[in-house]
Amino acid sequence: MEKVPMLAEGYEKLLADLKQLRAERPKIVEAIEEARAHGDLSENAEYHAAKERQGQVEAQIAELEDKVTRAQIIDPASLSGDRIVFGTTVHLLDDEDQPVTYQIVGQTEADAAQGRISYNSPLGRALIGKKVGDEVEVTVPAGDKFFLIDSIEFI
Repeated sequence: MEKVPMLAEGYEKLLADLKQLRAERPKIVEAIEEARAHGDLSENAEYHAAKERQGQVEAQIAELEDKVTRAQIIDPASLSGDRIVFGTTVHLLDDEDQPVTYQIVGQTEADAAQGRISYNSPLGRALIGKKVGDEVEVTVPAGDKFFLIDSIEFI
């Protein structure tokens, strides 16, 4: 069983999402019962919509429960070293010498706009294992990008 690395806040978000979906279950059952009361199920759009939503919710719950059970919570503050690993905050200089900062996080926590990139993303994969002073080339949909690793932090 492969572990799913994540930060504590990502784990808490998964638990909150799971709780919300579980709370939605009784509402869906009510909607199904109400739609059944309308009679003929073959042409009952409300019934089919409620059943479809029930399937979606159950699939999401199963996926979240799987991630929660395989979660490997990593505290970046407990890490050290001179190489980039999961949880590291990386300060880069792009090809125009503009500073860029990213934190390497799990897939469920990734949000590039917030400076959080997945360890599985092209840039994340290119950065893992590198150290300060290394140059990194990454091929992204917009083309090739070059970065210089300026500094790393474990925060």
